[in-house]
Amino acid sequence: MASAPLYINDRITIAGWELTEQFVLAGGPGGQNVNKVSTAVQLFYPLATSPALPERVRDAAIRLAGRRLSKEGVLMIEASRFRSQERNREDARERLKELILKAAEPPPPPRRKTRPTRGSVERRLKEKSGRGDVKRLRGRPDGD
Repeated sequence: MASAPLYINDRITIAGWELTEQFVLAGGPGGQNVNKVSTAVQLFYPLATSPALPERVRDAAIRLAGRRLSKEGVLMIEASRFRSQERNREDARERLKELILKAAEPPPPPRRKTRPTRGSVERRLKEKSGRGDVKRLRGRPDGD
């Protein structure tokens, strides 16, 4: 079943044919409805082979997906938070969107190496020698 396209941001849009949904029985509250109606949604998205994602975003999303990613590179998001099938469907699509938006964030700037100031080095060495003096004075007195 082809669903509507999922708009992530102005540059990334996932086509509806890439998303596969499967409805399964859900546990939790809902009374007899839980036993009769398949309200939980399993959303499958071929993350590793999708043409919709740039390579950098795809690699970051694979790292973020963790155990939700199969060996074949298919991401599975299961949503059973709500009692209705439609709300679970929206929840699964929203969670996929959040994952891809997080993967699309620019990487943090590289760390710049810094050196301690001369004053902080002198204070550290002075404190070290002071602790050494205290420890030396704890020993037995010399028998002069």
